[in-house]
Amino acid sequence: MITQARLAVRQTLAALSPGDGVVVAVSGGADSLLLAYSLFLEREELALSIHAVVIDHQLQEDSGAIALQTKRALEKFGIESITIIPVEVEKHDGIEADARRARYQVLVEFAQKVSAPRIFLGHNQDDLAESVLLGLTQGSGTKSLAAMRVDDGLYVRPFLALEREVIRQACQEVKLDYWNDPHNDDERFTRVKIRKKILPLLESEIGPGIAEALARSARIFREDSDALDALADEIYATLPDPTAMEIGHLEGLPVALRKRVIRRALASLGATRISAEQLSWVDALVSQWHGQKEVALPAGVTARRESGRLALSKK
Repeated sequence: MITQARLAVRQTLAALSPGDGVVVAVSGGADSLLLAYSLFLEREELALSIHAVVIDHQLQEDSGAIALQTKRALEKFGIESITIIPVEVEKHDGIEADARRARYQVLVEFAQKVSAPRIFLGHNQDDLAESVLLGLTQGSGTKSLAAMRVDDGLYVRPFLALEREVIRQACQEVKLDYWNDPHNDDERFTRVKIRKKILPLLESEIGPGIAEALARSARIFREDSDALDALADEIYATLPDPTAMEIGHLEGLPVALRKRVIRRALASLGATRISAEQLSWVDALVSQWHGQKEVALPAGVTARRESGRLALSKK
């Protein structure tokens, strides 16, 4: 099993240059600890500098002790650069989303500080499958269903093709003592319900291989989403003024492309967090016009139909 993990990591190192530094986020769980271990074993050929970051979200009573335990585990197999970073999780969108936002912000800042071009994360195939089901329950579009990439230019996730059980067996094989986060068994979280109840039910009722099939679907969604994004980028680049787009031009676009172009125009004014419903309201100014008033959006952005154009402005 450790051979599979090392191969998965080795394949992602091809994009790096000799002497590069990499950041690896380590929670102490099986995924991230095995990832750090595999990176350490594969470091020599590229002379990689490995910077392990242990983020203490301070959401559990003994979080500080767990962070120290993780640091000791990393030291045990030879990683020298280990930084524990406590973070304050600001509560806005639910504990999972808030903790993720805080974690990623800290990781990006740390990577910039040590001039590391890549941040390695321990997500696995089961995480990918769970993300697809979670996206379906939330009515998400192709981009959200596509979920994570193996390498998006900053974040690297070598284990996306490995099952969680394979990773645990690899840890046992090399005697890595990992931590089991109790949040991973807390069914108050939708993702945990999917992991503990929905996926096992699908496997028992439909047959094995559901997680792998969902992960494969996520990869297909990613390919489709990337193609649509590229086309939308080309269209957006031809617009004389994205804040005053010709209705006739927009009407002639397929819906998936039109909405992407509109979303980019809104983002240019600062409205980056637009829900699918809000985007549909703006699109209706183009596709289902019957005299409706302007649409108010986040960041003080408004959209209205004016003189044959979709007019966007910011207060």
